[in-house]
Amino acid sequence: MKALLSLLLVAAPLMAQASVKWEESYAGAVKRAQAEKKQIMMDLWAEWCPPCQYLKTQVFPTPKAQAALSKYVPLSVMVEYKDRKPLPEGTKLAQQFNLEAYPTLIILDSNGKEVRRQVGAFQTADDFAKWLGTK
Repeated sequence: MKALLSLLLVAAPLMAQASVKWEESYAGAVKRAQAEKKQIMMDLWAEWCPPCQYLKTQVFPTPKAQAALSKYVPLSVMVEYKDRKPLPEGTKLAQQFNLEAYPTLIILDSNGKEVRRQVGAFQTADDFAKWLGTK
């Protein structure tokens, strides 16, 4: 019984970190950010972009990144498919926020106003967490 309790105490924080809910629509992210009184971390990415895929598979899922993202409303916006076909909402947001390269990460206030941005992928979850302002 003690072993099970110890396991649950260790696993609970990890399960909570892994449950960061990503929004997929800008309107939904703004609504949630206002309700939760949080900023938005928007990831503008393309399906064909290797650095975008690196963030998605190697950085964002890590416990360190998940903990940092929990202080934000994360918004994932795919702008182009592998064949470079554009997606309507992604294209609109790319134009609205003057997207120049993939990936572009933008911190927005709860009203959708840009606070700061990062163009290019982070190599580590630590670097990403530092950029988000958490350590």
